Amino acid sequence: MRIDLHTHSRASDGTQTPAELVTAARDAGLDVVALTDHDTTDGWDEAAAAARDVGVALVRGTEVSARSRGVSVHLLSYLQDPDRPALADELARARDSRVHRAQRIVERLARDVPITWQDVLDQARDAVAVGRPHIADALVARGVVPDRDVAFAHLLASDGLYHVDHYAPEAPDAVAAIRASGGVPVFAHPAADARGRIVPDRVFDELAEAGLAGLEVFHRDHSPAQRERLLAIAERLGLLVTGSSDYHGTGKLNRLGENLTEPQVLDEIVRQGTTEVVTA
Repeated sequence: MRIDLHTHSRASDGTQTPAELVTAARDAGLDVVALTDHDTTDGWDEAAAAARDVGVALVRGTEVSARSRGVSVHLLSYLQDPDRPALADELARARDSRVHRAQRIVERLARDVPITWQDVLDQARDAVAVGRPHIADALVARGVVPDRDVAFAHLLASDGLYHVDHYAPEAPDAVAAIRASGGVPVFAHPAADARGRIVPDRVFDELAEAGLAGLEVFHRDHSPAQRERLLAIAERLGLLVTGSSDYHGTGKLNRLGENLTEPQVLDEIVRQGTTEVVTA
């Protein structure tokens, strides 16, 4: 069974609609795919309808923005109840903050490069969570940079001239909110140091105490040494181990199914979660 538990659609910063994403998962030979858009569940219904049509099982989830000691942390919430306020309210606050942050970044960029807020909206289209990837796409469309990777390496770097912070809950609070909403929290790409600072080992202990269920170990942004470190942490703390693509369509080089999760791990996520997996 081929299981990929981390993908994005146009509801956040992917380049495909939720239905197109599910179809692409089928075409890539996946049996199970999770839709985990940033800070939103808006793609769930469309993805669920497509999953029933094409015969791919769908795990509904969200990638939740958080912080730990000033370091950006992303948590994958699987199978939560989207109507419970503990997480839903945090997601709404984060989305609103992302939009205001993006507007301020564009204002700063516009002093030096040709870009407008309308350029960003044209790229975001039907996205609920407007953010830096849409700014990157606008910069590509304007010919300022050749692709998203270059945009993030320079103009949109977290330590760069144009950076603006946005609201995100403290990571233990986000884990607790996911659990209070019936979800299963997994730490996404926790050792991806090329993206910026990563958390020290003691943070994993704090998050495990708060209710963290697992670590996304097998991810293209983790070196072999980082994977070994994370496997040791997961074993020490009794955490699940997942592998995922973090697919964004044409927005990133990541390919569906390039890293996979074991069936028994998915079984445990389903056991702990509240929302059912969508099947044909």
